[in-house]
Amino acid sequence: MFDINKIREDFPILNRKIYGKPLVYLDNGATVQKPRCVVDKIEELYYTCNANIHRGVHTLSQEATELTEQARKKVQAFINAKHSHEIIFTKGTTESINLVASSFCRRFCKEGDEIIVSAMEHHANIVPWQIEGDISGVKLKVIPINEKGELILEEFEKLISPKTRLVSVTHVSNVLGTINPIEKIIDIAHRHGIPVLIDAAQSVQHIPVDVQQLDCDFLAFSSHKIYGPTGVGVLYGKEEFLNRMPPYQGGGEMIGHVSFKGTTYNELPFKFEAGTPNYIDVIALGTALDYVLSVGLEQIKEHEDYLLHYCTSKLQEIDGIRFFGTSLNKSSVISFLVGNIHHYDMGMMLDKMGIAVRTGHHCAQPLMEELGIEGTVRASFAVYNTKEEVDIFVDGVNRIVGMFK
Repeated sequence: MFDINKIREDFPILNRKIYGKPLVYLDNGATVQKPRCVVDKIEELYYTCNANIHRGVHTLSQEATELTEQARKKVQAFINAKHSHEIIFTKGTTESINLVASSFCRRFCKEGDEIIVSAMEHHANIVPWQIEGDISGVKLKVIPINEKGELILEEFEKLISPKTRLVSVTHVSNVLGTINPIEKIIDIAHRHGIPVLIDAAQSVQHIPVDVQQLDCDFLAFSSHKIYGPTGVGVLYGKEEFLNRMPPYQGGGEMIGHVSFKGTTYNELPFKFEAGTPNYIDVIALGTALDYVLSVGLEQIKEHEDYLLHYCTSKLQEIDGIRFFGTSLNKSSVISFLVGNIHHYDMGMMLDKMGIAVRTGHHCAQPLMEELGIEGTVRASFAVYNTKEEVDIFVDGVNRIVGMFK
């Protein structure tokens, strides 16, 4: 059974008070809080088997190596990848996308080739392609959105040309909460022989993801958004592409043999994991995935969907409120403005009430330009949030609106 009180006990930070008020943490789209088991695992690893992995014959190194590779297999199972060596550990979603942008473009792109993204992308899925544009001459094409914040798929197919080399889109918008129809996007792209990268930073913690069923070619997500440590990310890539792509970085571990005449590269996944990896936090990511599975992704989704719909219905009663992202197919994000109240003012005043939300452009400035605004107030939910917290939040927004009136 889903026991919210028991779940909240797993997150000690929720007992904090901010300005004398109980913390109401609704900034989960930026990062989620960590369960006790993850923090305890990090402490345990540093005190029991801390040693550089893959390079030592001694016991500590062997133990740390085994635990790291177990974590890789946990990630493989979590997203149902075909092979564990299709799982590359990175610093986060941002580095995962940069890795693909750099290595894929070096291998498969030339000047004038095209990468398709969408109007709702995070900067992490825009800027790396622009950097590669300066290097190799690739150009961006952008899938437009409608007034509800949904991708216009008819326009997407029109963007595809003989020069299209990759489609790179978000699964769930970090601003709008829109759950994009990535199955249809992948199907359309594959009919034209074009691979697809999915930015799953805002989806894997909310929605079950099966990369083999989706048949995506690449998928990226971050540990810190799925109850794991910061500084760790995952890149899934189909073996056929990863084998053909050159290394993203050079150094230790990613080599086969080095001489001053030339170097050969290691096999997957190590070809893309240069240097000492963040193995402690990689192992703790495995613990975080265990935690999510113990609660149940379907139960998490059901709980978060309830909070999303309940909060939306309560906020709708506020005069002058504007929502951004009104698709019926949404994840647990609400972006809004009220009247002429600046989003920063709303965020700072909510903070005085112990309520943490995100304000600003949310690393999606092109989307803000499309919407004709500078930024929004964003509330985002996680497994430990409650109906009572939603009531506190809505009451806080109402109080602030009353102050401005």
